[in-house]
Amino acid sequence: MSDPNTTATIPERPPLPNGETDENPRGLSLRALVAEDFATYDRSFFEPGFWAVLVHRFGNWRMGLRPRLLRHPFTLLYRMLALGVDWMWGINVPYTTKLGRRVRIWYHGGINLGARSIGDDVHIRPNTTMGIMSRHDQTAKPTIEDRCDIGAGACILGHLTVGHDTVVGANSVVVKDVPPNSTVFGVPARPVKLV
Repeated sequence: MSDPNTTATIPERPPLPNGETDENPRGLSLRALVAEDFATYDRSFFEPGFWAVLVHRFGNWRMGLRPRLLRHPFTLLYRMLALGVDWMWGINVPYTTKLGRRVRIWYHGGINLGARSIGDDVHIRPNTTMGIMSRHDQTAKPTIEDRCDIGAGACILGHLTVGHDTVVGANSVVVKDVPPNSTVFGVPARPVKLV
């Protein structure tokens, strides 16, 4: 029997990026990152995901500009571009989401990627939501590790980690940690073995 005098505590978590620094992957210039992203999208300017990632990279790059006053026109431009990507293609990737290299957003529509971080070589399908589970805990955002494949309509919610090399099936709802090298399906998502 639990003690009624104790209160539930929120588990210790690292702070969310506050948006005051450039969170683009280290070791590559903005130009090199954009060239790599362009190659990831089959060198096609007609991929909405490429534009969403490009705007995200730009939004982070501007945070490295000093003095801060120099950043203001770029911030205005970033906000207009991000709004345009959201309105035109339904893809929302806040610049505070730490985005890895070679992330591929397939197609467009209903994509909200409010995760804590998304690793390298992650593939994301349409109608995917990553973010908080409850408005009462605004810091509870998921971490997606490297080489994950996220199916269409998946919801990944709360403070959890989807381990590397994991497949999240279409229309699955992930609300608990997923170990690396897993395949999960369902509502709520459960590990499955593929034959």
